[in-house]
Amino acid sequence: MSDEVNPFESLQEQIDDAAAFLDVDAGKLERIKYPERVLETNLTVELDDGTIEVFEAYRSQFNGDRGPYKGGIRYHPNVDRSEVKALSGWMVYKCAAVGIPYGGGKGGIAVNPIEYSDAELERLTRAFATELRPLIGADRDIPAPDVNTGQREMNWIKDTYETLENTTEPGVVTGKAIESGGSAGRVEATGRSVMLVSREAFDYLGWDINEATVAVQGYGNAGSVAAELLDDSGANIVAVSDSSGAIHHPDGLDASAVKEYKLQTGAVGGYDGATETMTNEELLTMDVDLLIPAALENAIDEELARDVHADIIVEAANGPLTPDADDVLSESDVHVFPDILANAGGVTVSYFEWVQNRQRFHWTEERVNDELERVITEAFDDLVDVYESHDVPNFRTAMYVVAIRRVLQSARESGVWP
Repeated sequence: MSDEVNPFESLQEQIDDAAAFLDVDAGKLERIKYPERVLETNLTVELDDGTIEVFEAYRSQFNGDRGPYKGGIRYHPNVDRSEVKALSGWMVYKCAAVGIPYGGGKGGIAVNPIEYSDAELERLTRAFATELRPLIGADRDIPAPDVNTGQREMNWIKDTYETLENTTEPGVVTGKAIESGGSAGRVEATGRSVMLVSREAFDYLGWDINEATVAVQGYGNAGSVAAELLDDSGANIVAVSDSSGAIHHPDGLDASAVKEYKLQTGAVGGYDGATETMTNEELLTMDVDLLIPAALENAIDEELARDVHADIIVEAANGPLTPDADDVLSESDVHVFPDILANAGGVTVSYFEWVQNRQRFHWTEERVNDELERVITEAFDDLVDVYESHDVPNFRTAMYVVAIRRVLQSARESGVWP
């Protein structure tokens, strides 16, 4: 695993790789490689014992050509300016890849949430929401959950914003609890899109997903939901991991039982249905049909990529492969289906939630899932069209060609205005 690769530089390299297959003006290309603005703020919070602590926090608004900025807020010790810039850029191209009328944003606080009480996290979240207040809104910038945040944090942000603005605006955030204006199917959406892309990938390659061996690195929400849905589809989940390490059973794990065990204990390690334990690195290099990296960025670098033995990789995490790893895997004929398509279920159903909020109407979970499947499968077809019609080296470049075209078209239709 590489901690040294700058994720923002990885994003820019991915854009340049795709732009080589497009006729695009250098100045217009440069414009879509940088965020439009970045908020960097220090949040002062009183802890339960009366002491004061200061936390660094960020919000990057990358590009708004296609609509309001959209992207999650994460709580993690490694959050920094480069990371949120990269993640907000990936959101631009993710939304464009699946045809969602949003731009890209991303935010975060440099904090390890397990070290703080619920009351402290609420004060921290409300302090951040207060700083975000001038930037966000249903027609401006719409935050959502990300790493270590969820419905609870979104509800706090919504309440803080509505209280300060003296209004009711459920569409100011997505990923809320159902009773606070959330959407059915939102919690499972990212994992569901990973399953759909995996299914479409196997079908496109002419392979049978039934009994296919699957390893999942990162057994949080996206990874565990994807594993459960693939398990239900007949695939064989042979290994899963979290920060505590990995567990393996050659005949398959019960994905739902492992998820329940983790909910009870906080880790997959110790699950008695496994035959052996291993490291996350060992899981990433297993000889499996399908590998799903579902943790953080830069999980697979160039060195580790040389030991990857999976036939297909479907990226549930944002930026889990470095550009150099991409090159190695392309040369090794490993089929990588990129994050900007595979994990786009989250932002797609966030869009559905936003639409429902604007309409003051709720869709059924069946409708949400049907609409999500339509969006993802159509985007997969767009990916295949470019992959087959352009001499691109891999599926990631093909998907970026689709997305960049759409961003540039929106910018061109709007024109340049001082």
